[in-house]
Amino acid sequence: MPTLYHAPMSRSTSILALVHELGDPEDLEIVRVTIPRADGSEGPDPRNPHPEKKVPVLVDEGELIRERGAIIVWLTERYPSALAPLAGQKNRGTFLKWLFWYQGVFEPVVIFDHIKLDDPIVNATFRDLPTAIGQIEDALAGGDYLLGDSYSAADLLIAGAFGWFRHLIPETGPIGSWVERCQGREAARRAMAEDGAERGGPA
Repeated sequence: MPTLYHAPMSRSTSILALVHELGDPEDLEIVRVTIPRADGSEGPDPRNPHPEKKVPVLVDEGELIRERGAIIVWLTERYPSALAPLAGQKNRGTFLKWLFWYQGVFEPVVIFDHIKLDDPIVNATFRDLPTAIGQIEDALAGGDYLLGDSYSAADLLIAGAFGWFRHLIPETGPIGSWVERCQGREAARRAMAEDGAERGGPA
């Protein structure tokens, strides 16, 4: 049985929302674990098979799948739905581009911006946060979602970052309303409510 290891109010919350979007497959088990928090609370969970005790991580028949982009591809191929174009379908390349751009570019530049890192080599490699945000704005100029008119797991992943760090949302432009559309979906609301209740926050 595939097993997803999840820690409430963490990067794996987006994967929990994806599981809900996929109809909560009966053959997928979710194991809730603890992780070290920035405030010093909690700690690594010995049940977590991730070599660095991070989440999310998914295990299927002894194979360990880590990193959200890879887990999203695995889940959306295992449980096909309208959330992800499959190989050979329209927008498959664009869908994959956004998943890997998120982890390879967007999340790093958000962190670099947060710690005020200004380095010419880093900037030449990753560009900067305004450039990254501009790419999202350009994509949304063509429709309500990154793939046009259809919501996908790429929207779930990338809009989720703006949900956690709302100060990144430009005051004008399409990102604010896009984030609200994505975060307002039943699966996203449900995942946040479940995580909030588990950590003692608002349900």
